[in-house]
Amino acid sequence: MLNRNAEALFWIGRYMERAENHARLIDVHYHLQQEELNVSTDDEPVETMCKWARIVDALGSRHAFEQQYDSYDEQEVLMYVTLDRDNPNSLVSCVNHARNNLRTLREKVPSELWDTINGFYLWLREKQPKDLTRESPHQFFGQTKDWTALFQGYSQSVMPRENEWHFIECGRYLERAENTLRIMQAVEHAAEGEGWNSANAYPYLNAVLKSVSGYQSFRRYYLDSVAVEAIVEFVVLNPTFPRSVHFALQELAEHIRALDLQDKQLRTAHDRILRQVGKVIADIGCLERDDLVLDRDGHITAHLLGACESLGVAFAKTFFRMGEVSA
Repeated sequence: MLNRNAEALFWIGRYMERAENHARLIDVHYHLQQEELNVSTDDEPVETMCKWARIVDALGSRHAFEQQYDSYDEQEVLMYVTLDRDNPNSLVSCVNHARNNLRTLREKVPSELWDTINGFYLWLREKQPKDLTRESPHQFFGQTKDWTALFQGYSQSVMPRENEWHFIECGRYLERAENTLRIMQAVEHAAEGEGWNSANAYPYLNAVLKSVSGYQSFRRYYLDSVAVEAIVEFVVLNPTFPRSVHFALQELAEHIRALDLQDKQLRTAHDRILRQVGKVIADIGCLERDDLVLDRDGHITAHLLGACESLGVAFAKTFFRMGEVSA
């Protein structure tokens, strides 16, 4: 079960979560556009270019993008992060990677998972760049989120709670924690280095809240208060909201703990990575909302993101054959 199969399952979870994150991060941008419709300046073309450049920074490689494309306009950036097969981190590439991994494990997972991911890929393969903006980008990315939700729903409802399921969920929740932190980091940069405690921060954070489908849940917690510090606390520190960093890491720890391992040496390594996850959760548990709001340079977000990336490396060293780990 371990090594190659564990790696494939883990990366199925990561790639499908990453595909959903692509849709959510693009949604952040469009929410911001709606917030700024009534704002017009002489530097608007430059500002628009910077906005699309931030998406490339968050989802891919600026250097790779600039080698292929001439400018950061809407059509070219959307093509790069969604349908560009030369970009290994594009939406279509992520779904294709997940599909290829699942193809090798079809006898080990319910057929509904293959039917969903194969249908998602075939739907996406038929899309053309002009389809992204022909109607509303919200519609295209909404359908993307529907496909990933269908896959997750089947995995939750029909997969036996055995190692195969736990490895998929480990990949999902590690990717989710990283992605939420990347979204926060991207909009931190958009706030022009002033930190969250600034007049510029509110529209960006409100967009983050909507992009993680957390607006209604947030309002139940905070009633009529839609303050910057409350939004930051909710997205990073809330232990019950499914897309918060804290919740994702808690779930990661639970799924690692649930793995059934027979080899004694492997159980020792398993305990070590579980302690490593526990340290990151403890770091988050010690944070106050003021710590995040007053973190002007984004050191806390960068630290948590680095810790999640280290967890990915440790997971690979523990459960996969080194040298064969996907990226």
